Amino acid sequence: MTSSDTKTLSPTRDAGSDRAAIRAPLLLLCLESHRPFAPAARLSLAGLDEVALGRGSARSFERVSSRRLAVRVDDAWMSTNHARIGKVLGRFTIEDSGSKNGTRVNGEPVTRAALADGDLIELGRTFFVFREGLEVTPEDPPVVEVAWDKAKAPGLATLLPSLGRAYETLAVIARATLPILVTGETGTGKEVTARAIHALSGRSGAYVAVNCGALPESLVEAELFGHRRGAFSDAKEDRPGLVRAADRGTLFLDEIGELRPPAQAALLRVLEEREVRPIGATSPVKVDVRFVSATNRGLERMVEAGTFRADLFHRLAGHRIELLPLRERREDLWLVAASLIERHAGPEAPSVRLHPSAARAMFEHAFPGNARELEKVLGAALALAGGGEVTLDHLPPWARDEAPAEEPAAAKDHEGEPLREELVRLFREHKGNVSAVARAMGKARMQVQRWMKRYGIEPDAFKK
Repeated sequence: MTSSDTKTLSPTRDAGSDRAAIRAPLLLLCLESHRPFAPAARLSLAGLDEVALGRGSARSFERVSSRRLAVRVDDAWMSTNHARIGKVLGRFTIEDSGSKNGTRVNGEPVTRAALADGDLIELGRTFFVFREGLEVTPEDPPVVEVAWDKAKAPGLATLLPSLGRAYETLAVIARATLPILVTGETGTGKEVTARAIHALSGRSGAYVAVNCGALPESLVEAELFGHRRGAFSDAKEDRPGLVRAADRGTLFLDEIGELRPPAQAALLRVLEEREVRPIGATSPVKVDVRFVSATNRGLERMVEAGTFRADLFHRLAGHRIELLPLRERREDLWLVAASLIERHAGPEAPSVRLHPSAARAMFEHAFPGNARELEKVLGAALALAGGGEVTLDHLPPWARDEAPAEEPAAAKDHEGEPLREELVRLFREHKGNVSAVARAMGKARMQVQRWMKRYGIEPDAFKK
């Protein structure tokens, strides 16, 4: 494709305004397991009737005709003409082209299969995810490459168009002084996002992080705002406090919902006046601090309950961004994993490789602990692999579909019927949408598909 047809997504690109979104089918190149640091890519299938997939000497995306795209990946385990995705009666279908190593959809070998939203496609050692009806903007080129780059806010890398737009906006806001509130489940990477905001801000001061839930109640104000020598019995010397330590920089207030009411009032004063008064001081000290706060609690509900100040909430939430759990963005699994591999493998990171079965198992897992769980799994796997290929044996038991030894087979059978009833209820409620059912259950889509197969549930029966 020409340079005008392809772009590399950067989290520092200015966000446009009033860009009307359209829905389009997408093919997302998520991972080359033999080189996990290779850029990911988002391919729009809008207006296409066929995508030819195969091996090439280098990665390429070529529009061979107005309605046909050829995708080549430097994967020795792929055949030159490996598979094709075609549109049949308005629905996309994948067909193996007689490849040597076959084609898998959701872990199952196929010669031909209709594609549904969220399907995991495996060709050789390359993994794709098919998404249907995600919002893109008319300005987006048909191919977008997303590279993990340590120097370019790696915490803000994504293949999802809507999250990408949120990150673009955040990158613009980062250069202002507006306070930012980051929300999301435990382990979704709120501090990684805070560090990315600081990196993009251009501020010359330090990045300072504080866990509000870990501050002793009696010392909260002293820790945040500092104190003069002799202000209280243990004040042996002057201390500037964490707010002043972040002067001209960024103060990250993690677990802001845990801050007690007296400290909330004092923090509000700092935000309003841009100054702190250390304990024991007679005059305030001016500060220039960017505040980034984070919580996994519902601050709005806390405001309604009277446990969190409404005025402080509105000050802190100058701009808000909610981080998605990994189960809702598995396309980004290896963009998230790249920074974790780099952290644990160090200079050996570029040589890390995964066996396809290990990569497949990680795609299937819902990661209820989010990025925190992913880091734990990767750290252990890399240590066990000892510089070699990461295999299923290096992953936790869930990767091998192992049930706990103490669970008798009868108990699993006994629990099957209620699970089937729950699945039927959810499929009816979500009109046969597998991805919506998986989100409602907090499970990976592929796990739900396994249950569908086990219990003979056909989602199309609920779409009428």
